[in-house]
Amino acid sequence: MNHPRVFGWYCFVEHFSDAVQAQWPKVEAKAVAAPKKAAAAADDMDDLFGDDSEDDGAAAAAAAAAKKKAADKKKNKPKVIAKSSVMFAVNPLDDEVNLDSLFTKITTEINMDGLVWGVDMKKEPVAFGIFKLIICCVVEDEKVSVDDLEEKITEYEDLVNSVQILAFNKI
Repeated sequence: MNHPRVFGWYCFVEHFSDAVQAQWPKVEAKAVAAPKKAAAAADDMDDLFGDDSEDDGAAAAAAAAAKKKAADKKKNKPKVIAKSSVMFAVNPLDDEVNLDSLFTKITTEINMDGLVWGVDMKKEPVAFGIFKLIICCVVEDEKVSVDDLEEKITEYEDLVNSVQILAFNKI
């Protein structure tokens, strides 16, 4: 027997009477042949070790061209410069320090590439008539280290007691 399942099906169907078999829908030969053609086409698509056709070569060339175009577009894209906004609280050494002159001294003497000082400052009371100086700046992350900037402000030992970072925001 070459087809044991067909024989089993035949034996199963033979148990039904002719009246019951007459109620079953009739299947045309075209409907049976069409799935075989579709299955043959699907088998051609799943042939992993078959020869490459010309269509596959054209598709591969188109994919390579699209990939090259995307890479060129990525190269031409301008680089984004990461910046941060930093707010410092500068505590003076004592209550006799002129905060206006300290602000101008810090903003004019500490200059770095990638550092932009804010044009305004704010004085906040600490205690016993002592005020702290609030100053802001914008730094480029790759060019300016906030720690170095903090150290440069604290180098004014005769005017500055301490420096704290109040806010640090990425732009």
